[in-house]
Amino acid sequence: MTTVKAHRPGAAAEADATQPIVTRSLPFVLAIGGSLGVLAAFLLMVERLRLAADPGYVPTCSINPILSCGSVMKTEQASVFGFPNPLIGIAAFSVVTTVGTALLAGARFRKWFWYGLQLGTVAGVVFVHWLIFQSLYRIGALCPYCMVVWAVTIPIFWYVTLANLEAGRIPLPGGARRAAFWAARYHTVVLTLWMLAIVGLILQRFWYYWITLV
Repeated sequence: MTTVKAHRPGAAAEADATQPIVTRSLPFVLAIGGSLGVLAAFLLMVERLRLAADPGYVPTCSINPILSCGSVMKTEQASVFGFPNPLIGIAAFSVVTTVGTALLAGARFRKWFWYGLQLGTVAGVVFVHWLIFQSLYRIGALCPYCMVVWAVTIPIFWYVTLANLEAGRIPLPGGARRAAFWAARYHTVVLTLWMLAIVGLILQRFWYYWITLV
């Protein structure tokens, strides 16, 4: 699946210096984002088990009526596939962390592997946005640990996609290639606007509560 090539001293650094900035950033995004995702999913699973053992238990991430993972854990959306969602996170983010660490160590993956990673990140970001919608407009509560998962899934998807585009693994027509080049050049701007849009939705949805804290 992977091959690690030997390089003369300094060759790896020279090769990295010639790579597009998104491709150079990807291993760090995967390793750090994946690690934070595993941690958040693990803590959420621990709280879920404690709540299952003691229905009266108040999770540490239940801070107020809005930031209340206890309220979220008791919903059907918390077990979409018949088992707790954090199990998906633990498994998926462990893979992401491993890939990021392997890339930092100099591993190279075949094209089919990148297609699989792309498919996985697309599924993850779609699932996350579905959970965001459910939390805001159906459940009416936010889970802090879940929000950490949201915050790392989006950049993981974004940078995997841009890296695949930069490497030419995703073929695009001329106009789309120019748009992809623009997105890669301003990758942090797009990501920041994406995150701010979600923060804006959270502020708007629960404004009636936030205003009482002022």
